[in-house]
Amino acid sequence: MSEVQPALLGPVEVRELAERLGVSPTKKLGQNFVIDPNTVRKIVRLAGVVAGDRVIEVGPGLGSLTLGITEVGADVTAVEIDHRLAAELPTTARTMQPGIFADENAPRLRVVRSDALEISAADLAALPAPPEVLVANLPYNVSVPILMHFLELIPQLRAGLVMVQAEVGYRIAAGPGSKEYGSPSAKAAWYGPWRIAGTVSRRIFWPVPGVDSVLVGYERLAEPRGTEAERVATFALVNAAFAQRRKMLRQALQPVLGTLDQAVTVMQAAGIDPTSRAEELSIEDYLAIARAAA
Repeated sequence: MSEVQPALLGPVEVRELAERLGVSPTKKLGQNFVIDPNTVRKIVRLAGVVAGDRVIEVGPGLGSLTLGITEVGADVTAVEIDHRLAAELPTTARTMQPGIFADENAPRLRVVRSDALEISAADLAALPAPPEVLVANLPYNVSVPILMHFLELIPQLRAGLVMVQAEVGYRIAAGPGSKEYGSPSAKAAWYGPWRIAGTVSRRIFWPVPGVDSVLVGYERLAEPRGTEAERVATFALVNAAFAQRRKMLRQALQPVLGTLDQAVTVMQAAGIDPTSRAEELSIEDYLAIARAAA
């Protein structure tokens, strides 16, 4: 007899859970619950998650993606802001996949009740080991700030795959010179190369969103691009450059580099044309400027 496959949440289970908890998906929290098990398995597969991986998930909601991750044998730390959803998730997991809690001293699911933007290194220090993969259906309204917060907070992350609004995903994965390239593109590139890993139909969500979604993923660089101090200095340059992206960089970077003459001198020392504009420079270029200014 073949082994019974662990259960995932479908549209009926999602709606029943939401009704029982009195949960109505809200735009304020960017909630759109995934109701298609096939899409969940696709996300887990594209994320490359396998048994034994330590995954951190943001905004698990009712647990659709969570159960897809635990189904392959990975451990999950789920960060959830909604107290009702955070309290219910272990019960849902225990009901549908009892093996998650087979070892009470080392359960394969841990829920952290917190705003993702407020979770700290101290919160993560309480875990048995640091998470190594980020997999999440990020709330549309704060997807970029959450992503940047977790990339900075958890340097041990070796890979990630997140579902975001299509416009945001293409912006994150964009390269210098493209129309989508911006501050999120440059900052994300600090950690490693990003790619569009797949598209997602609106119909797999409840409620159906008014925008398309994509899966965007990355793999961490084998060696850090620079020190933490260099990252901070580089990001300050990126912020200044894209705050005035229509200006030449010699002007846009003045708030960080000093006078116009100082900005020109530093950029020339870094091998960067002072008349360049923000979208023309790669993250390596911004790092070169930061090093020249140090």
